Amino acid sequence: MAHKLFSYIAFITFFLVFFHFSTSVVSQYPYGGGYGYGRLDYRFYDRLCPRLLNMVRYGVWAAYKNDSRIAASLLRLHFHDCFVNGCDGSVLLDDTEDMKGEKNALPNRNSARGYEVIDNIKADVERFCPSTVSCVDILTLAAREAVVMAGGPSWPVLLGRRDGISASQQAANEQLPSPFEPLDNITAKFTAKGLDLKDVVVLSGAHTIGYAQCFTFKRRLFNFQGSGQPDPTLDASTLTNLQTMCPNTDSSNTNLAALDSASTYRFDNMYYKNLVNNVGLLESDQALVRDPKTTPMVNSYSTNSYLFWNDFGTSMAKLGNLGVLTGNKGQIRNKCGAVNL
Repeated sequence: MAHKLFSYIAFITFFLVFFHFSTSVVSQYPYGGGYGYGRLDYRFYDRLCPRLLNMVRYGVWAAYKNDSRIAASLLRLHFHDCFVNGCDGSVLLDDTEDMKGEKNALPNRNSARGYEVIDNIKADVERFCPSTVSCVDILTLAAREAVVMAGGPSWPVLLGRRDGISASQQAANEQLPSPFEPLDNITAKFTAKGLDLKDVVVLSGAHTIGYAQCFTFKRRLFNFQGSGQPDPTLDASTLTNLQTMCPNTDSSNTNLAALDSASTYRFDNMYYKNLVNNVGLLESDQALVRDPKTTPMVNSYSTNSYLFWNDFGTSMAKLGNLGVLTGNKGQIRNKCGAVNL
């Protein structure tokens, strides 16, 4: 009798702890969390597709070993997906006769990369777990694995998102931050998504890897704020190097320059050190050390890589939970570039 009573008490205790944990995760994430249909869950695919993480990791590694730039490209693709009407894989959709999608929006056209990596991973996943894993979950995981492969931090990713069934070129043009915008405008776009000024500074640190096309910063080199002169705060030797890479002709607009020339392919805090030393590439990046609200954060991250890593993971988790679809909303696309018929 005592044994049965002990077992009963143990079961009740486990249930209460489990329930408390589940509800606490749900309350932390307004768009999901927990252990039920219609909720995000860190272990959403444990039984549905137990090899998922290994397949995503392998797919990213296979691409990364041949093209180190792909780490930055996948991270950017995830950001551009989530920032336009939430994380729903809409950035992956091809245009149709009835829909102008995000791939050809101005911030993405001829610059967004990594679609084929997600398509390849999706095809692999479909062979083992058909109609189970969303394209947006694959993209979210791939962005994390890309950062890790570039030497950066990992962070926990809630899963169970579903794919959207539409995309909007207009929304991408309007909602994505631009390197030509002042910091106040960029911050307003972040806060409209439920993010904050700290997230602006932290997520801008993603520019520690990758490249930018010359047209995105050329006015700093030749006509800063309409002055007809270079940005006077830009380091002189950096200015000379950039003017060589990006001469003041239209033909150089698509030339590439490293966002962080000191460690182009390594995810570290050098981006912030560059800003402190006035060698940031984009005008919108360098603006972070000209604003008294953001300068202290830049200084902190420039001297403490562990603080940056920790905060970057936190902000990426927030980004990945923006406007997600769960339950019976959206669908699980069979192919990432097209809505299921």
